[in-house]
Amino acid sequence: MSQRDQPSEPSVRLLRVGEQVRHVLSDILMRGDVHDDTLASHMVSVTEVRMSPDLRHATVFVKPLLGKDEDAVLKALRTNTAFLQREVAHRVKLKYAAKLKFIADESFDEGSHIDRLLNDPHVARDLKDDD
Repeated sequence: MSQRDQPSEPSVRLLRVGEQVRHVLSDILMRGDVHDDTLASHMVSVTEVRMSPDLRHATVFVKPLLGKDEDAVLKALRTNTAFLQREVAHRVKLKYAAKLKFIADESFDEGSHIDRLLNDPHVARDLKDDD
């Protein structure tokens, strides 16, 4: 079985390019280079960028700080995708300009949910019984 047939972790190059794209997008959003009222009124955190193996597609996970108006922020990002793709293409030198896909980052919500479960009195009692 060849290495290509086995599912594996992303390569170092994929991780490095994803991190570069994340930094560029964070910089663009922080500076307010996108002329959009919704994005101007919200601080948006780019938490992760996952690149496809051919570097042509990037899945961008975003979270508005304070978690307010997540749907409106996602809609604004998707509306301005062409501008953001163009800026990323200029700042990150790749053979192809990556197509950006914006998705809400739910990992913080999942972490909060697990924390609430672990702090539940019934679960805490069960965990103490296991010790």
